[in-house]
Amino acid sequence: MNETIEAQYQAEVKQADLDHHKPTAGAMTGHIVANMWYLDVKYHQILWFVKGPQTLALQHLYQALIAQNRAQIDELGAVLLDENQLPPSTVDEYTRYTKIEEEPRLKYESADTMIDTTAHDLTFANLFIDRAIKLAQREERPAMAAYLTKLRGANNRNIRQLQALLGKTAWEGLVEEDDDDDDD
Repeated sequence: MNETIEAQYQAEVKQADLDHHKPTAGAMTGHIVANMWYLDVKYHQILWFVKGPQTLALQHLYQALIAQNRAQIDELGAVLLDENQLPPSTVDEYTRYTKIEEEPRLKYESADTMIDTTAHDLTFANLFIDRAIKLAQREERPAMAAYLTKLRGANNRNIRQLQALLGKTAWEGLVEEDDDDDDD
């Protein structure tokens, strides 16, 4: 192996370790890319195994989610590169950096459970997006913050539409709302 390549890779590993111990916008965005990669797998699992009267409509929905997610992965990878950051690019990195849980039994669940799982996964993914937005703003990376904000909006739209399929409002059962609305 070329010594220069090995030195570059070792520098990358060292920097990634530093960035993940004291999170940076780039490191947090790397988690987002890994989460999206895992969501792609889950979306395919649902596309291939959903059953019931909604099957055709849900397959169409999940094909759209897959297409959107793949475009977002590519766009977010480009944003990272534009910011002189390295997106995860190996299965090992995706696996180490994801926080989305894989569930092989999901393929046997009802369509409603599959939809609900997707809404919960996107809500969970938003936690990382929100953190990355704050870090990008703090690090004065406005282009990264802007793209992440757009990504958050797309997730919110998808969550609302998934929740509607379940007869719920956008955040019902996903986000704890503050009942303390008193101005006392």
